[in-house]
Amino acid sequence: GHVRSDVATDNPLPTPPFWGTRVIKGIQLKEYASWLDETALFRGQWGLTKDLVESEGRPRLRGLLDRLQTDNLLEAAVVHGYFPCVSKNDDLIILDEAGNERTRFTFPRQRRGRRLCLADFFRPQEAGETDVVALQVVTVGSRIGEESARLFEADAYRDYLELHGLSVQLAEALAEYWHARVRAELGISGGDPAALDGMFRTEYQGCRYSLGYPACPDLEDRAKIAGLLRPERIGVHLSEEFQLHPEQSTDAIVVHHPEASYFNAGGRA
Repeated sequence: GHVRSDVATDNPLPTPPFWGTRVIKGIQLKEYASWLDETALFRGQWGLTKDLVESEGRPRLRGLLDRLQTDNLLEAAVVHGYFPCVSKNDDLIILDEAGNERTRFTFPRQRRGRRLCLADFFRPQEAGETDVVALQVVTVGSRIGEESARLFEADAYRDYLELHGLSVQLAEALAEYWHARVRAELGISGGDPAALDGMFRTEYQGCRYSLGYPACPDLEDRAKIAGLLRPERIGVHLSEEFQLHPEQSTDAIVVHHPEASYFNAGGRA
């Protein structure tokens, strides 16, 4: 049986600036560089100890970012869109302009606790109102991956690991930057924290869920997002295993509901 969680169904619905999709190319590094999660880069990707972050991490980061710009290795681009939708049980139903079903996503529901499901953050179909969901695919392009591969082939492993780790975090920074744009366009960015570390703790309204994470684990849903956004327009393609290529790309479902948060669903604790 379907048990809906206690998520509110009377939250205000934002009005998107447009319906459908837009492609944005040629985004400059300076626009999204400030969204780089340096802790994830220095400690996570590069494995630097805390005492080496200032002496080694920052100078190497500055040097690499300069080189990426000089050698023109970044091709940041975004395709995003706003779609009318409603929910039914565990499904998020994307509608066309006439209100007919276009496609639907089925999300797992927690078996205990609040029994949350991603679908609950959207107006239920029987409420008679149309909600809005934002979708985005961002990429920093294929050149940075090609340069990483070249370093790997040349046995320059440390350089390879550094550049590869940075490329992953730059794609993530671009996704965060665009997510902030979406929140501003939906008019829900009023509560954004002033400090960036608050951003990484998601102390704001509007959650970004990437495919493959616990709330939306089904990678085959990527094909549905690709069908709606057509990311091949920015050079992003899906493999048969539903991986994004180039690898330095991310997709996301952006949920405006104020109660939206990161939660585990399904069998995992």
